Amino acid sequence: MYIAHFKMKRIFMTKKNKNSNNKELSAEKFEELLKALKTRFEKNMNRHKGIKWAKVQSKLEANTEKLWSLYEMERTGGEPDVVGFEKKSGEYIFYDCSAESPKGRRSICYDREALESRKEHKPKNNAVDMAAAMGIELLTEKQYRELQKLGEFDTKTSSWVKTPAEIRKLGGALFCDRRYDNVFVYHNGAESYYGSRGFRGLVRV
Repeated sequence: MYIAHFKMKRIFMTKKNKNSNNKELSAEKFEELLKALKTRFEKNMNRHKGIKWAKVQSKLEANTEKLWSLYEMERTGGEPDVVGFEKKSGEYIFYDCSAESPKGRRSICYDREALESRKEHKPKNNAVDMAAAMGIELLTEKQYRELQKLGEFDTKTSSWVKTPAEIRKLGGALFCDRRYDNVFVYHNGAESYYGSRGFRGLVRV
């Protein structure tokens, strides 16, 4: 039944890809992603107690655009995994759960305004635009702290988090990490960037 299911899915997605908006996965990438998500889900049951993979998979198969966002999270090193379920909306919540800040999203400043403010040595991108292009949301400080309750993350790196407007208006941006078995929140000029700092995001499916 499992093989037959994917044969049907392959035909379906191949047809859709003929008129793709580049946010549809090929059958091969679909299967690769689903396998990676399922394996990670089963290895980290502490992150999603009481949630069944079969129900998550059903949601994923019905939301191809969200699958594309998860693929982008995976491709850039985020290792997305289910961390919760919102009863009101009926959505599963995926966070970037890589041990360190995603490798494919480092050396970036906070947002486009910060990027354009640099006169020289500009980074290639910024966290806010990258997240929007991927169809995901930056974690807030609160969400980042929730993630840290599920394990130990960013013990060697740090991650930009969604910055309150009043702080950003004054030129600053927030980032977080874990050191000495505690979670810390810091501030930097939004235009700053470092090889050890990326960002973590979430997607709702």
